[in-house]
Amino acid sequence: MPTLDPTERLARWSLATGIAVLLLKSIAWRLTGSVALLSDALESIVNVVASFAMLYAVRIARIPADQNHPYGHGKAEYLSAVLEGVLIAVAAVLSIHAAWDRLFHPRALDAIGAGIAFSFVATALNGLLAWRLMTTGKKLRSPALAADGRHILSDVVTSVGVLVGIGLAQATGWWVLDPLLACLVAVNILWMGWKLIRLSIGGLMDEVLDPAELERWRAIADRVAREGGAVGVEQFRLRRTGTSAQCDLILRVPGEMEVRAAHAICDRIEAALQVEDADVGVVVHVEPSASSTPAI
Repeated sequence: MPTLDPTERLARWSLATGIAVLLLKSIAWRLTGSVALLSDALESIVNVVASFAMLYAVRIARIPADQNHPYGHGKAEYLSAVLEGVLIAVAAVLSIHAAWDRLFHPRALDAIGAGIAFSFVATALNGLLAWRLMTTGKKLRSPALAADGRHILSDVVTSVGVLVGIGLAQATGWWVLDPLLACLVAVNILWMGWKLIRLSIGGLMDEVLDPAELERWRAIADRVAREGGAVGVEQFRLRRTGTSAQCDLILRVPGEMEVRAAHAICDRIEAALQVEDADVGVVVHVEPSASSTPAI
């Protein structure tokens, strides 16, 4: 039986955990009748749907480059993250709709202890999943996993707030706190959805998502070039395509340098950048310098 890719394996775990969390939060809502817990459960529906999309996206992203997709299929992961952001916005609207009438007609909740217990277990599972998704997504440079992890982390934060708020409502008798919390949850997940969409569109548009990474890679290429006798590098560009990257640059060399020596520097630059990311593709254009004075 073939070994699953780490990204797909984690995407499957995310889907299974999302289904379990949805069931637990749905039970908590049914037991208590809390619209705040209903909002929490609605966001979990988004998690499950988004996990399906993420699993499909990471499978597409792993397809090798072909004639129609010379840079590979990695940007499919950004599409998954955009979809997740849109679904979050839908969940927020549904949450506000469910809470609106209860704002003007608050009522006491039922079986609060049991409901909080189910919700607490679901929140703990989500917390573990969010940590695993974010750490692994960063390690594998997977925007889909990282986006899903950040979304689920926001779900954890709002769930904790909901549990604390329901406890306060029970202690004080201010049952209007329940619909107010539902609206606050909706506002929070709307903000999270916007950030996900913004980040994903930036990736699709080849925006520099990490200026520090770009500068670090440029400095590495420039150092290796100068150590090999070149003048330096210019017009260094980097684009992310999901888990892989493509960069191109101009290598400025002294006019008298032999082609073989310049080619050796190109190879060393490529090797140095692949230490940073084994999947990076490097294209170097060699240009002679009008002067042997190093460029600043």
